[in-house]
Amino acid sequence: MPYIESLGEHWGTLCVTPALASDWADRLLPLVTHVLEAKGFNYSVGVVPCLSALYAAGRFEEIVKLVRRDRLSSWWYRRWAVDALVCLGRPGDALRFAEASRGLNAPESAIARACETILLDSGMTEEAYERYAIAANRAGTYLATFRAIIKQYPEKTAETILSDLVRSEPGSEGKWFAAAKDAGLFDQAIALSRQSPTDPKTLIRAARDFETKQSRFAMDCALCALQWMEAGYGYEVSMADVADAYDALVAAATASQISKAAVDDCVRRLIGNADSLVGRALRTRLEADRR
Repeated sequence: MPYIESLGEHWGTLCVTPALASDWADRLLPLVTHVLEAKGFNYSVGVVPCLSALYAAGRFEEIVKLVRRDRLSSWWYRRWAVDALVCLGRPGDALRFAEASRGLNAPESAIARACETILLDSGMTEEAYERYAIAANRAGTYLATFRAIIKQYPEKTAETILSDLVRSEPGSEGKWFAAAKDAGLFDQAIALSRQSPTDPKTLIRAARDFETKQSRFAMDCALCALQWMEAGYGYEVSMADVADAYDALVAAATASQISKAAVDDCVRRLIGNADSLVGRALRTRLEADRR
């Protein structure tokens, strides 16, 4: 079963006592040493359990020597040496060893997290942030990445973190819209959504959510949604999405005491092609208002 695959990482813990962990390490060491020193590609399922047992037994120097024998420099082995060096009171060596583990198939995020942890535990928060915060905390979405860094570095302001994230990916400004909105940075959110393509459905949801609480912001969101749909952006965008954006725009304008006629004039200026999705979806409604 897949969950069994990670059992080896906890072998030292399962041994309970350092003495039993040391015994298991001695049983596995001959084969593991042979596998790591052999030419060509060799693999043994016992390598990680052996390293885990050595770690639980406090045999840190042996871990470092053993891992250095790995010609393939696998991070999943080298991470044990990094932890061992930290336990030996050598965080600088641990950091250099982790950095040297980078390679074509090395997991960048895992290495960055290890380096970040070393610096944070050493009280070097600013250096940890500058060098590893983004790579170490990258998550499945832009918003999740932003939240992870906010949580890891509470002393940093949301504005600072957002600005650094935006600078890290030029041309993807609009993808940070949800992060800015989540932090209550409404002006920045709109500015980002205007710089590069932003998911229209995300903008429409924001327009609905804030049509009374932040009506001006909601209006800008709805207009941006229409703008990007007019430009052809968005995944599986339909005429119903266009109608939703328009309705959200009208509702937010009403809350801001802006006339519907003024809203319609703005929308007409936005539509560059009457045969576009936005033009076809709103044609009837805009013509009816004119009459």
